[in-house]
Amino acid sequence: MKMPRRRSGMNVQQNHGGNYVEAKDGNGIYFKDWGTGTPVVFSHGWPLSADAWDPQMIFLVNQGYRVIAHDRRGHGRSGQSSGGNDMDTYADDLAAVLDALDVRNAMLVGHSTGGGEVAHYIGRHGSKRVAKAVLIGAVPPQMVKSANNPGGLAMSVFDGIRDGVAANRSQFYLDLATPFYGFNRPDAKVSQGLIQEFWREGMQGSIKGQYECIKQFSEVDYTEDLKKMDVPTLILHGDDDQIVPIDESARRSVEIVKNATLKVYPGAPHGMCSTHAAQVNADLLAFLKG
Repeated sequence: MKMPRRRSGMNVQQNHGGNYVEAKDGNGIYFKDWGTGTPVVFSHGWPLSADAWDPQMIFLVNQGYRVIAHDRRGHGRSGQSSGGNDMDTYADDLAAVLDALDVRNAMLVGHSTGGGEVAHYIGRHGSKRVAKAVLIGAVPPQMVKSANNPGGLAMSVFDGIRDGVAANRSQFYLDLATPFYGFNRPDAKVSQGLIQEFWREGMQGSIKGQYECIKQFSEVDYTEDLKKMDVPTLILHGDDDQIVPIDESARRSVEIVKNATLKVYPGAPHGMCSTHAAQVNADLLAFLKG
């Protein structure tokens, strides 16, 4: 059934499968919206869904905040559109959610690819709805090696990801979870539950959408977006991130964003929002209150 319009031209639809916002091209964007108070809006990493934010959302809603997270198109429960699997459209989809819910003075939090989405949203739509931003293990300014990013990763790394997704993404995601959470380190406390959850979220999405998203987290240069970020920004990154190495991401981003602070998590992996959830939650809460 359709709920009343919250904003001109933007429909929020509710059915037994959850809440959806209709994007500009008609694609359905799934979202969760819990609680009241200051809004915190989450953008997830590849190839996951809003469920990746469970540790942060349950913590902050219990602290009295409103928490909102959507599934990027082609991921999770959102529509599996053939087109629009690009960062411009991802940013527009996020704008559609924020506009439909009339979110104001929000703290945007992006992990990995979601960090690129947060940066590009501000670069493309401005910060009129945004009070603060947080980038966690985020891909900006650019991952692939290029003339502007000579220390980046070789294109062959991302071609390998494409090959893995196309050939057998089920096995690829099972294998990727291990370095994602740092479970290949000697003293790591391995969680089979986290590995299975990573696989579940990945397999819930569209192979086409996820395949095309690889270009967006690897090749897009977010430098100009970072320059347009005009709100207080907290950057969190693990120095043992095997997916998005810290030196060419967080350490460069903090030099570009005008009002940014970098906090390094010693020994933390890419999936630090799960493996270091208590510390991430405490830092988010402190930044919210600051």
